[in-house]
Amino acid sequence: MFSHSSVGIDLGTANIVVYNELRGIMFNEPAVIVLDAKTKEVYTIGTPAKQMYGKTPITLTAIKPLKNGVVADFDNTVKLLQTIIERVTKITHVPIRKTAASINVPAGATIVERNIIREAVLATGIKVVTIVESPVAAAIGAGLPVNAPVSNMIVNIGAGITEISIVSYRGILANMSIRSAGDTLDEEIIQYFRETHHLLIGHLTAEKIKKKLGFTPIPHALKTMEVGGRSLLNGLPTLTLVTSTEIQPLFIDALNKIVKAIHVMVEQSPAELSGDIMDQGIILTGGGSLLNGLKEWLTTQVDFPVILDPNPLESTAIGTGRIHFYSQRNFSGDVELTTPRLNLPFFS
Repeated sequence: MFSHSSVGIDLGTANIVVYNELRGIMFNEPAVIVLDAKTKEVYTIGTPAKQMYGKTPITLTAIKPLKNGVVADFDNTVKLLQTIIERVTKITHVPIRKTAASINVPAGATIVERNIIREAVLATGIKVVTIVESPVAAAIGAGLPVNAPVSNMIVNIGAGITEISIVSYRGILANMSIRSAGDTLDEEIIQYFRETHHLLIGHLTAEKIKKKLGFTPIPHALKTMEVGGRSLLNGLPTLTLVTSTEIQPLFIDALNKIVKAIHVMVEQSPAELSGDIMDQGIILTGGGSLLNGLKEWLTTQVDFPVILDPNPLESTAIGTGRIHFYSQRNFSGDVELTTPRLNLPFFS
């Protein structure tokens, strides 16, 4: 029953991914919505909406309603989810009211933030909502033995936050959240162009630069890219040639914060957990894990193996969609998969 009528939703800051056990990935597009400026009706969502971001006429408004993995704009999050669920149910041929949804939240999300996410999903017409913490979902999606007495470290680098977690027995034993993530790298690029090249570029351009020229501090073959923006000196459109070695140093501070958090996590964990991490290694997942050379560089910074999730962009959604097979439902219809954990600091 769950395979047919349930969906797993990865409500990411950058992308929303929807998974069904029978049909696989059913939606994987940016978390952007474009509205009619007057009527507030949905004009488009997803990929076409992202392409319009920063370029819309005065009759349209492009919005990113999610921030740091939680709801920043409730009404527009509901509109975005409503449109996505309507598309998905047309494929599954199951009415919205008979569709069950699992949706993940950051492990560090507050009770208020979790309730807002649940209410946003319920507002679409879905009657049964399962809340699952992202690290647990990522572990299931990556195929880790979450039901076994083995601890696994997950480093989930998203757009808004990076979560470093130790997962075992379908729960989180320890968790840390830091704000060094994909959007942080984009902001570093934007600021660099403003200060060094006196060029104003947008987030879409910064993301393209990051994907093509962004490297961790490792040797690599030189890459170049022609970047266009608006000159801050004369206000005219300007092109400039940029190299990967020029962009590479911009990421060092953000990457070092991730390494520091990993070290703190291991140092403050019980010896039994550290032993498992030494044996199992670190699992890298999330879109930020695809930064060029991240796995190789991180391996030199820690004393245990680093493994890149073979499907880092979709594994959290897959795990969220499979959560019904790993949990027991309570009599209210909702499931909150949380466990006591070590009290570790939050790094900004």
